[in-house]
Amino acid sequence: MILSNPYIQLIIGMVVLILSGDYLVKGGVELARKFKISTLVVGSTVVAMGTSAPELIVSLKSALMGHTEMAIGNVVGSNISNIALVLGATALIINIPVKSDTLKVGWPTLFLATVLFLLLGRDQSISSFNGMILTAGMLLFIFLSIRSSRKSKEANEFVEAKYPLWKSLLIIILSCLGLAFGSNNLIEGASTIAQSMGISERVISVTVIAIGTSLPELTASIMAATKGETDISIGNIIGSNIFNILGVIGITSTIHPIVVDLKSFHYDFICMLGFTLILVIFIYPVSKNRDYIRQKAYALGVTNLNGGILRRWEGMILLTAYIIYVFSIL
Repeated sequence: MILSNPYIQLIIGMVVLILSGDYLVKGGVELARKFKISTLVVGSTVVAMGTSAPELIVSLKSALMGHTEMAIGNVVGSNISNIALVLGATALIINIPVKSDTLKVGWPTLFLATVLFLLLGRDQSISSFNGMILTAGMLLFIFLSIRSSRKSKEANEFVEAKYPLWKSLLIIILSCLGLAFGSNNLIEGASTIAQSMGISERVISVTVIAIGTSLPELTASIMAATKGETDISIGNIIGSNIFNILGVIGITSTIHPIVVDLKSFHYDFICMLGFTLILVIFIYPVSKNRDYIRQKAYALGVTNLNGGILRRWEGMILLTAYIIYVFSIL
C-alpha cells in the first residue's frame, strides 16, 4: 500500500494540509462576507485562524498520539519560520510597509504571548488550566481586534460573497476533513522517518513539520507581495503567530496537557524570542524618527510608530539567520 511508505505519507500529508488550509481560509472568508463582516476583521481573525489550522490539527493529534515533542516543536518551529523564512522570503521580493497598528497592538500582543508561553514551559508541562488561560487570551485578542476594527476607517468596507452559504459551509467541512487526514499522515510519516534515521522528534517538528504547516502563510504572503498587497503580510504573520501560541497551544493543552522537555527546547525557545525581538527592531520606523532624535525630542521619536518598513536587506538577514538556525540544530 502506497501510504505504508513513511516518505509518501509525509509528502501526501503535507500537500493535503496545504490545500485544506488554503480552502479553509477561502471558505471562512466567504462565510464572513456572507454575514457582512468587514474585510479588516476577516484579515485579522478569519485568515489568521485559517492559516493556523494546520498547526492546530497537527499539534492536537500529536499530543493525543503521545508525540508531545511534535506538539510543542510544531508551534515553536512555525513561529520561527513564519518570521524568518516567510517574512524574509517575502521581503526579498518587495519592501513590506508596516501599519502602525502592527507596532501598537500586534507585535506587543505577540511578545507578551511568547513570554507567557516560555514562562509556562518552565514548569515542564502546560496543564489544562494553563491551556484555558491561553485560550481565553486568544478569545480576548479576537474581541479586541473586532472592536478596534469597527472604530477604523475600514470598518464599513464590506465585500460581497462569491459563493452561496451552502457552498461556503461545504468547503469548510471538507477542508476540516482534509486537515484531519493530512495531519495524521504527516505525523505518522515524520515520526517513522525520525525513528529510522535516529533523528529526534524535536528536530523533525521544528524543521520539516513546521515548514510544512507554515506553507499556507508563505504562499499567501508571496502572492500578496506579487499583487502589491504588502500591507497584509506582516499583520497576518503576527496574527498567525499569536494564534499559534494562544490558540494552538491553548486548545491542545486544554484537551490534553502537554509535557514540555525544557532541556530539549531551550535553544528553540530562545531563538523564537530572539526572532520576535529582531522583527520589531527591523520594522520600527527609525528613518522616520531621525529628525526627532536629532532634535533630542526622544519622546516623540519613541512614540511615533508610523512609516515602518521591512526592507530587502533585512529580509536577507532574516532568511540567512533561519538557514543558520536550521543547520545549527541538525
